[in-house]
Amino acid sequence: MKKLLFAGILLSSIIVSAQTSNDSIPQLTVNTADRLLTTVQNSPLTIGGYGEITYNQPESANGELDVQRLVLMFGYKFNDKTQFITEIEFEHVSEVFVEQAFLQYSLNDNVNLRGGLMLVPMGIVNEFHEPTTFNGVERPSIDGSIIPTTWREIGVGVAGKSNEASLRYQAYLFNGFKSVNGTKVLGGKNGLRNGRQKGARSTINKPNLAGKLDYYGINGLRLGLSGYFGRTQAADDVDDLDGSDVGIAMVGLDARYTNKRFAARGQFINASLKDTDAYNSLNSAELGSRLMGWYLESSYNLLSQDKQQQLWAFVRYEDYDTHADVEGSLVRNRAYDRNDITFGLSYKLAPGAVVKGDYQIKSNEVAGSDSTGQLNFGIGVWF
Repeated sequence: MKKLLFAGILLSSIIVSAQTSNDSIPQLTVNTADRLLTTVQNSPLTIGGYGEITYNQPESANGELDVQRLVLMFGYKFNDKTQFITEIEFEHVSEVFVEQAFLQYSLNDNVNLRGGLMLVPMGIVNEFHEPTTFNGVERPSIDGSIIPTTWREIGVGVAGKSNEASLRYQAYLFNGFKSVNGTKVLGGKNGLRNGRQKGARSTINKPNLAGKLDYYGINGLRLGLSGYFGRTQAADDVDDLDGSDVGIAMVGLDARYTNKRFAARGQFINASLKDTDAYNSLNSAELGSRLMGWYLESSYNLLSQDKQQQLWAFVRYEDYDTHADVEGSLVRNRAYDRNDITFGLSYKLAPGAVVKGDYQIKSNEVAGSDSTGQLNFGIGVWF
């Protein structure tokens, strides 16, 4: 409770101070898909992408070098109302995924109908995951364990904005997480992550609802409220069994703020799950009944504002737990209650090109356990 109170006080101070700020970082409002949807060129075909090459050096272990991802995005404009966006991702050189593939039909400037494989609008990084839009070589841990990034499913819905109310909105019906995904079950340190279907022959028997509101009425500030509600998807041969699926109610709050050379962001995610006791018994799993996490981050550009290049020094504190609550006979595993401190530099050589370095201190709530450190370096591009 003290940690949540501390987070609330800091976020409140950010919101109050933002009333005199300037929105100096365009990545608050634009990701690659938005860029492709709004870019006007002579050709109806628009190409974009991003990529990351990383080096991770944990304590007392070999380091790892990795072309973590290379992503190519293509947008095609059939006419003034109809557009298609697709994102092809190569992970670790050898793995290929379709991360987005959706058709958009614009009823007017403020209402757009969408259908296909889309990102679930939850938190910040799941939609804004290009490497130049966040600090740190690796994405925040909460966005891997709780949300989990990159979370995309097949669905239909509507997206748009109301400039009069300073609101951007999204609402979709999606297929949900898969209760048992091949040999993988839900739970443990990864929470719901193993259940992502990613649009690959996805099972659906109970559509799920996802939505988000973003408020942009104060210069320099973006506030987000997101929600996801439904149940996991069980295979036909077990969907009548007790414990074959789990109810999910996930709510997220996020804030992003810029004022000249200063920037800050924060995020809180809470997922309440139902029927986890029966699910764990049926699948020999260790799925918690509540997943919760939050982080706060502040950063400062060490170079003057009149320079194109930027050197951002940052620090981020994260607290996240995939066993925040448990049901039945499952014993809460304190190793899943984790804290990360990350601090480092993001050197933006040009808009769309960044070199990063940071150090992480990772710990958990197991009595007597020691914290571990990890040094990270990375190169990121976005175009």
